[in-house]
Amino acid sequence: MSDFVYGVNPVSEALSGSLRPPIELYAARGHRSARLEQVIKAAQENGVPVRQRDRQDLDRMVGHAHHQGVVLKVEAFDYADFDDLLKRWRDSGAPGFFIALDGLTDPHNVGAIIRSAESAGCHGVITVRDRACPVTPVVDKAAAGALAHLPLCQVTNLSRTLDDLKKEGFWTFGLAGDEGSVPLYDAGLEGNLVLVVGSEGSGLRQNVRKHCDVLVGIPMHGEVSSLNASVAAAVAMFEVVRRRLKG
Repeated sequence: MSDFVYGVNPVSEALSGSLRPPIELYAARGHRSARLEQVIKAAQENGVPVRQRDRQDLDRMVGHAHHQGVVLKVEAFDYADFDDLLKRWRDSGAPGFFIALDGLTDPHNVGAIIRSAESAGCHGVITVRDRACPVTPVVDKAAAGALAHLPLCQVTNLSRTLDDLKKEGFWTFGLAGDEGSVPLYDAGLEGNLVLVVGSEGSGLRQNVRKHCDVLVGIPMHGEVSSLNASVAAAVAMFEVVRRRLKG
């Protein structure tokens, strides 16, 4: 089994990462940008076969023309085990930092959150197996190559996984915008923690809410009362980063 990664940045990251071994690179015939030439050179230096294809062939591979003239065939995505995420955290020597996704279905949101999580230094992302978006080429593109560096774990029961993390000394913070939530900037975002992000439409499921130690909300000052899930997640993640850099 194999997947396709497309676009200059995602392909470049996939070639430099270690989580999804590349199989073959397909580059469009004709004029190429300097950035695309760099990607081709990186593939050759890593021993990845490079094939020339007409742009229409690349269009058919990924289902559209938004591939920037380069498509990388990689091994099928392999979800990490939960124990692998814990090992990655322990080996880092840093305070634990995970993101948990409770039933997100929009691939652009999922990919954007993974991209932010990798940039924020998270040790891994946890998602649920059912009623959630799996890894697709659209997720990969939105993640801008982050999946080549950041493990993604798929679990059957998120509430049980949160309990397992609590046993490891983690605090669980659920992102919620309703009354009763603690303002994000007043929350105790120190030590080992998990940020739990709810689905685009209904937010956190009731059972997952009950397994969060603290519900936090982002103070809003405009007429719009909520943020896109990936934007809210990024704001929360980088508030954690700010706290850690500060102290």
